[in-house]
Amino acid sequence: MSLFALLPPTRSILKPIVVLAVGLMLGACSTMGYYAHVAGGQGALVLHREPVAKVMDDPATDPAVKQRLALSQQARRFASERLGLPDNRSYTSYVKLDRPYVVWNVLATPRYSVEPIQHCFFIAGCVAYRGYFEHGKAKAEAARLEAKGNDVYVSGVSAYSTLGWFADSILSSMMRWDDDELVGTIFHELAHQLLYVKDDSAFNESFASFVQEEGLRQWRQSRGLPPQDDHVKAMDDGFTKLALDLRERLKTLYTSGADEAALAAGKAHEIEAFRIRYAQWREREWPHDHSYDAWVAAPINNARLLPFGLYDRWTPAFALMFAQAEQQWPAFYASVRELSRLAPAQREKALQQWLDAAAPAKPVAGDEASRAPGDLR
Repeated sequence: MSLFALLPPTRSILKPIVVLAVGLMLGACSTMGYYAHVAGGQGALVLHREPVAKVMDDPATDPAVKQRLALSQQARRFASERLGLPDNRSYTSYVKLDRPYVVWNVLATPRYSVEPIQHCFFIAGCVAYRGYFEHGKAKAEAARLEAKGNDVYVSGVSAYSTLGWFADSILSSMMRWDDDELVGTIFHELAHQLLYVKDDSAFNESFASFVQEEGLRQWRQSRGLPPQDDHVKAMDDGFTKLALDLRERLKTLYTSGADEAALAAGKAHEIEAFRIRYAQWREREWPHDHSYDAWVAAPINNARLLPFGLYDRWTPAFALMFAQAEQQWPAFYASVRELSRLAPAQREKALQQWLDAAAPAKPVAGDEASRAPGDLR
C-alpha cells in the first residue's frame, strides 16, 4: 500500500488514498523540516504502541475498546490463514492517540486544472498529497499552497500503512468504525504490504480494494453473517459517477482555451449544476438517504474531487482475475505479480483487456471464453 491514507469524512467511497510518504529510512522529502516532522510522527507511534493482548488484559481499558480489539485480532488471523496476506506483527499492537486522526493529508491542484500537484518519495513514488501528523502543520501547508493560487483540500486520516517498513498498529482513531470497516481496512492495508507498485496508485488501490471486498465477503460467510447490504455500495457507485462527471466537465472547460474570467464563471456554473444533478439523482434514487448531502453542500473545488475513482478503477478486472484463478488466493496473487512486473503502458493495456472482458454488456463467444484476457504468455 502506501503510507498515508486519505479518509474524507463520509462513507467508503471517499476512503483512503493510502500512500507512503515517510519512514526514517524511506527516502528523500523535499525539505528537511518536513522529513523531520514525518519521522518524528512515526517514531512517536512506535514509542507509544502496546501489544493488543496487554491492552485487552488491562482492567482500565474500556470494554467497548476490548471488543473492537478482539475483533481486530480475529480479522488479523483470518487475513493470514485464509486470505494469504502477510503474517507479521502489523495490527497486533495498539496506539491510543491524543487526537481524532493520526494524519491530515493536504491535496492541491492548480486553480484551473484537475491534475494534482504531485509529491515524490523514494519508495512510494509520486503521490497526490502530503501527510502531516499535526493539524496545524497541515493547515499551514494548505494556506501556503492556497496563497499561490491553488485549490486545496485538507482531510483527516484514521489509518495508514508503512508498507511493512514498520509493524503498523491498530489506532484509537479506528475504533469508531463499524465492524466491516475495521476488518476490511486491515485486509486492505495488508494487501498493500503484499504487493505495491511504485507510481501506480490506481493499480495499488484497486488491487487492495478487491482484496478488501472479497476478503470481507469470505469473512462474513465464515462467521455465518448475511452478505453485505448492496444499498451503500450502489449509492456510493452512483455518487462516484456524478463526481467523476463533474471532474470531466471541469477538465473540458479548463482545456478550452477560454480566458481566466470565463474559466472562473464556467467553474462556478459546473459546480452549481453538479449540485442540482445530485439533488435530482438523490430524490429519484435515494429519497431517504442523505449521506452525501453535507459533502455536496460544503465548498467544492478541484482538490476535493481528486480521491474519486482511484479505489475502484480496476477492481472488476481483479475480480475476473480471481475467478480465472478459481478463487485461489495464491494463484491470483501470482497473476497480479505478473502484471505488476510489466511496464506501465503494458500493464494498463492488460488491465483494460481484463476490464473489457469483465463488463457485463460485452459478450464473450466460443473459445474466447476459456482464454484469460491480458494473457501474458
